[in-house]
Amino acid sequence: MEFLRLVHGYLFDTPLALLFPTPYTLSALILFVWSLGPALKRQVGRGFLVWLRVVWVLTLIPAVTGVILAVGGAKVPSAVRANTEYLQENCRQVGDLTRYCLPVDPSRDWEHWMYTGLALLSLYVIEVLVKGRLVEHRSGLRFLPVATLFLYGVAYMVVRVALLPGSTPGT
Repeated sequence: MEFLRLVHGYLFDTPLALLFPTPYTLSALILFVWSLGPALKRQVGRGFLVWLRVVWVLTLIPAVTGVILAVGGAKVPSAVRANTEYLQENCRQVGDLTRYCLPVDPSRDWEHWMYTGLALLSLYVIEVLVKGRLVEHRSGLRFLPVATLFLYGVAYMVVRVALLPGSTPGT
């Protein structure tokens, strides 16, 4: 179970982690930048399709491990109070705090699931745009940067809601 937590909660420890805190957000950001080319050329190359598959894998790894952890009773760190020893050693304040020394916000757990669902839905929309299903292929590629930017935003929010309290901490 600890290995699943490690895989699911992996974060970059660099100053650039504000832009892309996880490998998944980094891959979504690269996909967005890369999508500008197919949108302008109105043609999708093999490299873009391969990278899209990499993004799928980097989406499904945390999604599947998250489902397994949720079935085991785990919740996102922003929704769970840290243990007392950790709080005494690392946090200067007292009260219901997470392992990041921020107020506990149980409402963030369902938001984490919502953003995960939106990430999977946006990946499906990107596949539809790339393959030319439901929308004419060349005109659909114009919307590719919008869809990939949305995917990056959703991927970023998946991480944000897991770490930071929202507008209703403690309720």
